[in-house]
Amino acid sequence: MSYHHAETTAHALNRRPAVPPLTELQAIRARNELHVDRSLRAAQVPAPTRVIEIGEVTAGIAVPENGGVRFFSSQRDFDPLDGTVFGSVEQAARAARERFRARSGARGRPVQDRRIRAV
Repeated sequence: MSYHHAETTAHALNRRPAVPPLTELQAIRARNELHVDRSLRAAQVPAPTRVIEIGEVTAGIAVPENGGVRFFSSQRDFDPLDGTVFGSVEQAARAARERFRARSGARGRPVQDRRIRAV
């Protein structure tokens, strides 16, 4: 007993696909995003959202918008920077590092220095 689908499958597997003419291949390549000029692609695609980390601490994220990036904090230590628009991700990361240094410097003092002493 012969199965029709087995014959058509074998026939389809043995057939070579037709190669389109060169002009069609060039048109297909032009539509392929991998071959688009990088300067044109950069103008069309917005920059990705970046996570800003200082050491093992996640400070927040920098979301691109017109004119720069907006910082959204992920911890209370960085809340004063929340919603601030920076010119670049590097500027946002620098501000977060400065904020982290200022906060960790205050926490790094010995407990005796922070106590109020009666004289």
